[in-house]
Amino acid sequence: MPDIIINGPEGRLEGRYHHNTKDGAPVALILHPHPQFGGTMNNKIVYNLFHLFVKRGFSTLRFNFRGVGRSQGTFDQGLGELSDAASALDWLQTYNENSRFCWVAGFSFGAWISMQLLMRRPEIDGFISVAPPANMYDFAFLAPCPSSGLLLNGSADQVVPPQDVEGLAAKLKLQKGITIDHQTIDGAGHFFEKELDELTTRSGDYLDMRLKGKKAA
Repeated sequence: MPDIIINGPEGRLEGRYHHNTKDGAPVALILHPHPQFGGTMNNKIVYNLFHLFVKRGFSTLRFNFRGVGRSQGTFDQGLGELSDAASALDWLQTYNENSRFCWVAGFSFGAWISMQLLMRRPEIDGFISVAPPANMYDFAFLAPCPSSGLLLNGSADQVVPPQDVEGLAAKLKLQKGITIDHQTIDGAGHFFEKELDELTTRSGDYLDMRLKGKKAA
């Protein structure tokens, strides 16, 4: 996977990018967990989500938020990180002008940022949100949630209590015009140390289901 540098709002953003040469290939952007708690684009969940999309024919990008790795800038409580994500998506779309559709995925803090990006970019068709931190951040901006997607969390998560994700899913499921698939992996903690394969399989199965519907449309 080639290293890339993106021009972000506060300077360069370091990324990894896989390009699918097929005309009209879809695009996907993957966002990493909290920068101040060791989150980087090389997080195992982010890495697995990245390759999940690559294997399904997406031109796929993951990158380091400002202040992480070789990315310039300093942590900005989510505001600047959302701008970083928007810049990364701009770059991805510029290099894939004929892309048929677009997805975002994120883990923990990255899930929160990805859902905000979803609200600002109507071209995003779907999302995979792993352990969205509904106990730490306000998700009320998802009113309404513009796209269908998957929420995944662990039943033994001590960082994001399962009931908080369940509450978020319940609120989103009340909205018309979208379908929210909420799945809980039994016994999994916040980082899915022993359940990474199951997390990847469930995410892949969901994406396959959505792509099958896309091909049939």
